[in-house]
Amino acid sequence: MSWWESIILGLVQGLTEFLPVSSSGHLVLGQYVLGLEAGGNGVLFEVLVHFGTVLSIAWVYRRRLGVLIRDVVVHAMKPGSWKSSYSDQPNFRMGVHILLTMIPTGLVYVFLGDRIEAAFGSPRLAAGMLLVTGTLLLLTMWSNKGKRRVGAGNSLLIGLAQAAAMIPGISRSGATICTAMYQQIDPEEAADFSFLMLLPVVVGATVLKLGEAVSALDGAAWGVMLPGVVAAFLSGIVAIRLVITFVKRGQFHLFAVYCFAIGIIGLLFI
Repeated sequence: MSWWESIILGLVQGLTEFLPVSSSGHLVLGQYVLGLEAGGNGVLFEVLVHFGTVLSIAWVYRRRLGVLIRDVVVHAMKPGSWKSSYSDQPNFRMGVHILLTMIPTGLVYVFLGDRIEAAFGSPRLAAGMLLVTGTLLLLTMWSNKGKRRVGAGNSLLIGLAQAAAMIPGISRSGATICTAMYQQIDPEEAADFSFLMLLPVVVGATVLKLGEAVSALDGAAWGVMLPGVVAAFLSGIVAIRLVITFVKRGQFHLFAVYCFAIGIIGLLFI
């Protein structure tokens, strides 16, 4: 992979991580189109550019995130008041809900992680799963727009959607936001929760892969991959703001057209 290919894939990652069109699916298809080998450093590269998108979340939500982390830490240090803090403190409650989403995600990764990584070598699978993502998006046209807040049960279901999105072609943002909207969660809150719940997952994955990155990559390889991380960060900021705009307008389902188009093209020509 050259530095310019790294930038292209980083841009693809940043845009598609938050736009509901599957970043993993696009990376698999992008690697196929560019003639790059999947697996190995390909999986590692995806982890690194995912970290770039985490930085974009941190930037867009920097004020809210600082208060959220502070309140969670402060109240977590008082185990005797966890019940009352959960009832009375919205930031602590959101922190608990984000942790709940990690349970199904973590279980799926532990038991099926190897199979999931192997799936990144199948561009046809990614194309087929884009059709699934398109269907999920299209169904939001018939879901009632609700005003509910995220609860503990909602969080577990949204976490299951995030776990399913480990399969390339299933959009993480699409699956999680749609799952929340199906449960009549306020659409804007669904989008915010989807973005914020990504942070611990990707930070954890980056830490797990960090040792491998340090030992497997030399200076030249880092020089190739880092431009992709920067590209993912910048394009991720644009994508987050775009998704929020579409969600507010009730136009989230429009992304289904793109998913169907890319999925069908992929199945026909790969």
